[in-house]
Amino acid sequence: MDKKHQSSILRWMARTVFASRWLQAPLYFGLIVAQTVYVYHFGVELMHLVQNTKTVSETEIMLVVLGLIDVVMIANLLLMVIVGGYETFVSRLYLEGDPDQPEWLEHVNAGTMKVKLSMSLIGISSIHLLKTFIEAPTLSQQTMMWQVIIHLTFVLSAMAMAFTNRLMEAQPH
Repeated sequence: MDKKHQSSILRWMARTVFASRWLQAPLYFGLIVAQTVYVYHFGVELMHLVQNTKTVSETEIMLVVLGLIDVVMIANLLLMVIVGGYETFVSRLYLEGDPDQPEWLEHVNAGTMKVKLSMSLIGISSIHLLKTFIEAPTLSQQTMMWQVIIHLTFVLSAMAMAFTNRLMEAQPH
């Protein structure tokens, strides 16, 4: 095979590999559908809270509100993955000059996205842990212990990712 023919095959393969990033687009669309489900779930839970305001205790209200906060935090996590992931791995969004462009999107890369996502997971885990402590009288000590261990694992993992990301960014390119 001559060099010209070999070079055109390599260019075709490179373009095909690069174009394969578009296979991710339906996955991000699926996450948008999942976020729509969360918005619906939030609305249903909020309506139940409003409709039952006179009959629920303060503790029950607190648990429902924590559940609503949990839904919002998961929706924020989804948004970061959808927007940041699409921008990082599929295609530019071309939002320069758009007044609604999120500030964090200007300097997003795979490393910073991992740290942001892990911080979001810690927030979500914190909400679950708070709900666990509120419901402590009805839960076993083993359940509570495992939730604390899982939360601490998230915290330690996030710290390790942030440290690794900082090391990677400090190295000269």
